[in-house]
Amino acid sequence: MADDEPIELKDGAAITGMRRAGALVASTLALLRAHCAPGVATAELDALAHEHITSQGGVPSFLGYPGPTPYPSAICASINDEVVHGIPGPRQLREGDIVTLDVGAVLDGWHGDAAITVAVGAVSAPAAHLIATTEAALAAGIAVARAGNRLGDISAAIERVARRAGCGIVPEFTGHGIGHEMHEAPTVRNYVDRQLGSGPRLRAGMTFTIEPIFTLGAAETETLPDGWTICTRDHGLAAHVEHTVAVAAHGPAFVLTRQG
Repeated sequence: MADDEPIELKDGAAITGMRRAGALVASTLALLRAHCAPGVATAELDALAHEHITSQGGVPSFLGYPGPTPYPSAICASINDEVVHGIPGPRQLREGDIVTLDVGAVLDGWHGDAAITVAVGAVSAPAAHLIATTEAALAAGIAVARAGNRLGDISAAIERVARRAGCGIVPEFTGHGIGHEMHEAPTVRNYVDRQLGSGPRLRAGMTFTIEPIFTLGAAETETLPDGWTICTRDHGLAAHVEHTVAVAAHGPAFVLTRQG
């Protein structure tokens, strides 16, 4: 997405539709979180998500998504040093793992997209710190997603949390606009790009994802031979959390993928 690409504003009916898609994503993630335990294979989580999404009349957004090859699964399940786009398979979760579950669903033509990073059993203090920091950055970004602020205010809020906690920021993966398409304008960075400045002013009806992606070590990544899974080059832990939001005319943004 080009940074000067027009940003579509959604009306009330569109946001209502996106809220329904977001609720489906939220309930799917709640189901997956409840099943994350030692011995559970990521393929089992993928099957649960696929059945739940389709049983509610939705379609998994990621399944068949274009790439080096069409993405083969309903969800992404990225374990430990896997940053994003982990393909579910026979690998079983183990005590002490952290796993990012990224879910997208389209319902009645509208997309929802969200991610959580889950601790499997008891995890190390650094792993718990990483998850908590990433969640705090998401909350900080959502808090400034208000009409009249700038897109760069979200990036600055996320970056501030990461820097204070000593976490790395993976620069090549960002939040994004969302609506009838999974990826629309704008690009929502997790750091301030000084060349781009503060970015466009936020307006009611803008819909996008906010998704901090942090590491405990360096931020450099590499792609596994499957063409999809991205890992940290130094094999440090990575975490990724995400919500879809809609900018409101007044007050805080609507979080469209929050459960309840």
